[in-house]
Amino acid sequence: MNRHKNFIKLLQSAVTLQIMNTDAHIQVSRLGSALKSLKIAVVTETYPPDINGVAHTLSKIVEGLQALGHDLWLIRPKQQAQHMAVQTAHFQEVLVKGVPIPFYSELRMGLPAKRELHRLWAKQRPDIVHIATEGPLGWSALQVARKLKLPVSTDFRTNFHAYSQHYGIGWLSGAIRVYLKKFHNRADVTMVPTAMLQQELQAKGFERVQVVPRGVDTSQFSPSYRSLALRQSWGVAEGDKVLLYVGRLAAEKNLGLVVQAYLKAKQSDARTRLVLVGDGPMREALQLQYPDIVFAGYRSGADLAAHYASGDVFVFASLTETFGNVTLEAMASGLAVVAFKHAAAGQCIRHGDNGMCVDTESPHDFVQAVCSVVEAPSLQMRLAKEALLTAKTFDWPGVVERTEAVFRQVMAGNYQQESLVLEMSLQRAP
Repeated sequence: MNRHKNFIKLLQSAVTLQIMNTDAHIQVSRLGSALKSLKIAVVTETYPPDINGVAHTLSKIVEGLQALGHDLWLIRPKQQAQHMAVQTAHFQEVLVKGVPIPFYSELRMGLPAKRELHRLWAKQRPDIVHIATEGPLGWSALQVARKLKLPVSTDFRTNFHAYSQHYGIGWLSGAIRVYLKKFHNRADVTMVPTAMLQQELQAKGFERVQVVPRGVDTSQFSPSYRSLALRQSWGVAEGDKVLLYVGRLAAEKNLGLVVQAYLKAKQSDARTRLVLVGDGPMREALQLQYPDIVFAGYRSGADLAAHYASGDVFVFASLTETFGNVTLEAMASGLAVVAFKHAAAGQCIRHGDNGMCVDTESPHDFVQAVCSVVEAPSLQMRLAKEALLTAKTFDWPGVVERTEAVFRQVMAGNYQQESLVLEMSLQRAP
């Protein structure tokens, strides 16, 4: 029994490590005052001030649900000793114990908190429990919610097979897949950001999987934040092309191919520069090997928006994302995007129209696509213009209301997409 428990804990640690890392525009018609406000418990291993896609997306959902008048409990690990739980009239933060994540020491994973959660939810029963991550804290929340017969929704945010190969736990990938399927199939619904991922999971036996896309704040990310002074600080002159990457500097992001594309593009135009925004375990080695690359480090807020908008071509070679918010952020910032036909790019980009989206099995095509955009300013400008128009169709309010619709669907006991409580319409993005 103890060996079994220890193995489960190992799987949960591996899963937590990984999670940190449609042409459809959905409109939802709310039913006005007929919809009562909900008491929603959100459980997550990561949340701002953590810097990652899961934390950012979840904060937008939480803020949006609050704006719709719902009461929220946010249960998450305490990241630093001085952090204090936030509590307002309609928002209560519950901080639980956490430990550093192996290979990702800047973040912590939550430890199981069954006793604390049972006491909290037995006293103040939530209408629904939403579990955003599948680590030890999420597993304990799932067990308590099932025991108390509470409706449960989950997010799937783990590319378990791809990530495990990069962190020396490839031998665990099969067991991790079994654990994740068991985890999500105990929930009433699992939300995923793309139809492609929905189909992939359903083929592997995951049940009740629904698509809830991600959004982008086009007031926060905009070409208007382009900064000549910032470009000059990179050593960029007028007419030079800046290739930009935003994300963790880690093996799972396929940065080797990004650098390869940069070196190839530089052969055509020596004034091409590569700017890497972010940090991670590969930074030191990359700096030593490629001193001409600009390493901008972690950026946030208006500073991050300026870095996006001051680039020209966004190069994103990752194949391990479940979505990849950076793709939409780059499009909203007016950049021509080159990426693989995967995750957000596979959903949002029409190759040669609003970006360059190549087959996942063709790294050569990725490099050539980067070069073709760098060598043709008119193509880069056209792709950037169309990318901006596409990004404007992915608004956060619509995503939040779609999430709320799924919550109400689960509470009503209806799990199929056609039985949504709220009227929904799908319009293809222009």
